[in-house]
Amino acid sequence: MSKRTLSLTLLQLLLIAIFFISSTESRRSSFACDPKNRLTRSLPFCRTDLSIRKRINDLLGRLTLQEKTRLLVNNAIAVPRLGIQGYEWWSEALHGVSNVGPGTKFGGSFPGATSFPQVITTVASFNESLWEQIGQVVSDEARAMYNGGVAGLTYWSPNVNIFRDPRWGRGQETPGEDPVLAAKYAARYVRGLQSAAGNRLKVAACCKHYTAYDLDNWKGVDRYHFNARVSKQDLADTYDVPFKACVVEGKVASVMCSYNQVNGKPTCADPDLLKGTIRGQWHLNGYIVSDCDSVGVMYDTQHFTATPEESAAATIKAGLDLDCGPFLAVYTDRAIKRGLLAEADVDMALANTLAVQMRLGMFDGEPSAQPYGHLGPKHVCTLAHKQLALEAARQGIVLLKNSGPLPLSTLHHRTVAVIGPNSDVTKTMIGNYAGVACGYTSPLQGISRYARTIHQAGCSNVACKANNLFEAAEAAARQADATVLVMGLDQSIEAEFRDRTGLLLPGHQQELVSRVARASRGPTVLVLMSGGPIDVSFAKNDHRISAILWAGYPGQAGGTAIADVLFGTTNPGGKLPMTWYPQSYVAKVPMTNMGMRPSGGYPGRTYRFYKGPVVFPFGHGLSYTHFKQSLAIAPTELQVLINTNLFATKNYSTLSTNAIRVKHAKCDSLSLPLHIDVENTGDMDGTHTLLVFSEPPAAIKWSPDKQLIGFRRAHVAAGSKQRVQIDIDACKHLSVVDESGIRRIPMGAHSLHIGDLKHSISLQANLEGIKN
Repeated sequence: MSKRTLSLTLLQLLLIAIFFISSTESRRSSFACDPKNRLTRSLPFCRTDLSIRKRINDLLGRLTLQEKTRLLVNNAIAVPRLGIQGYEWWSEALHGVSNVGPGTKFGGSFPGATSFPQVITTVASFNESLWEQIGQVVSDEARAMYNGGVAGLTYWSPNVNIFRDPRWGRGQETPGEDPVLAAKYAARYVRGLQSAAGNRLKVAACCKHYTAYDLDNWKGVDRYHFNARVSKQDLADTYDVPFKACVVEGKVASVMCSYNQVNGKPTCADPDLLKGTIRGQWHLNGYIVSDCDSVGVMYDTQHFTATPEESAAATIKAGLDLDCGPFLAVYTDRAIKRGLLAEADVDMALANTLAVQMRLGMFDGEPSAQPYGHLGPKHVCTLAHKQLALEAARQGIVLLKNSGPLPLSTLHHRTVAVIGPNSDVTKTMIGNYAGVACGYTSPLQGISRYARTIHQAGCSNVACKANNLFEAAEAAARQADATVLVMGLDQSIEAEFRDRTGLLLPGHQQELVSRVARASRGPTVLVLMSGGPIDVSFAKNDHRISAILWAGYPGQAGGTAIADVLFGTTNPGGKLPMTWYPQSYVAKVPMTNMGMRPSGGYPGRTYRFYKGPVVFPFGHGLSYTHFKQSLAIAPTELQVLINTNLFATKNYSTLSTNAIRVKHAKCDSLSLPLHIDVENTGDMDGTHTLLVFSEPPAAIKWSPDKQLIGFRRAHVAAGSKQRVQIDIDACKHLSVVDESGIRRIPMGAHSLHIGDLKHSISLQANLEGIKN
């Protein structure tokens, strides 16, 4: 054998060994109930033929109290004598698998994961099937990484808080300001993530942060000290709506309570919220977890109890099952010894977390032998996943203004000046709570695929504290056939624990935009990246700025999507999921005022209650084509049948305000199908988003002036027509909440608004069968 042959053979053996080692390292061993472990494999808690309840009871009977208390926290200990490994509960998947939580690590066989647009951008598509599809893809990648031993199966996403105040740094994570929109997003994304088959879960989602949480750090007031004073009415008709949908419709496996207090009580120690509402009224099938260190915050910062043991007892007795943080592991045992808590209370909490782990298959032995056990590195960052990320970005981009120049032409706009601090960014596009993207296409790179580009940053960053680079930017604009300014915000301006104080572009950005627009030889287009709204009234009113696009934080493929919209490969169809207020609005509204409705000099919040001037309204979004819509079939009246089994026949308080309690109505019979014809009268295929709003009868003074009750996205070819059906549930969508927090269906004429169309539906109570 020659030395060359020998060296080749050794090299081949070395490569085989490396492959074998890497393959072994990327394969997860059994979390529990390893079939190779003769001591535990036949124990009752490992038997899949038994009910989950019986398995849990068996396991709880084998655990010591010390072991139990160490399982109440996110970094749960291993129990080697029972063959159970340690587990990190905290992983994140807000818009892709993230490494923000300690449960997920990138590297080796999993260098990254598909990074979809930030939620505020994705929700601007108003496309429910897209939201669920993204959830399915994210859970594929999450399961693959779990199988590879680098991620968990419990993901503390999505964030479904209402984007109440435009300054909130975390508004970017949310599904916008409207409770119906947020509720639909919550349910669909959770369904996609969990991909439940019966009681079995692919991954376990978590809806956060319950409740009335939308202030992080504003003018010296932070989330750790804030007491949100919320009326029963606002809690029921705004703040709680997405969470209820998560639990009732999405069947989410977990809910996270928030840092703040609500009406003087920490949410994580409020039995009315946890045991009463989440588990009692909504029937959560899962566990309740605290936001990270919020149990400690309750004692150390809010001074809710005199001793730490009392805080530990208060949270567990209120219904908390898991502490993100060490607090319960340290103080629960001592709380039991002091008689503040019973071991049975701990068992109840553990039963909820263990049930979720069993539904995930974590006590079923070898992961590779289970459903989803085939998923691995080749199922992460696939071409199909990357394409979906691109499509989500395209659908979420909103055309705010267009006086004619868009779409740009590759024939007439051969040279494009690309200017601005966000013009060549990558990580900015994925926002916060993101992971490591599969790869990026910046706006500059995307536009360069269509035209020759001249690039100038104009500002060294989004803070834009100097104007020394402006002249070079102006010179670039003078040389180009068109100019695209990519401006806006990033995580240095808006983020977790970083609320804004104003709504204007940071620093000298406005000056840069105006100067470049004056210098530009061709049309000037302003592209904005941000999670929250920006007051760009100056650009809206400047005829030299021909078009404005909002891209949100468009994800890893954002640059391609922006370029596709600019050059007409994609016809924009996104709609704003939040109101864009003028700067003057925030001078009148402290972030600490949680009221939704106007009162005195307070103007109210969101399109449902605020009636003052706006820069761009909720639901605004233009297209390159024109659509005409008409009602084809729409009912004019609806009989609301009363459920005589629930209605107190001699107590007519149900009708005291001419509004029937929802729980007294036969809701199964109260569906209203609307058939709407959408015609594309332009010369370009496009997508039209139908938004249906309801205005209650004028006599109902405590309701929103109008509220979104349904939406549907329809792709219509140029010159063609499509009929779209939107089903309206009278109990869900035509009901309103009174001052006592009771949801009622007003009788009388409800006005439906669909664009310029108006249609009246008369609701009448049917009291037949009720006897005095």
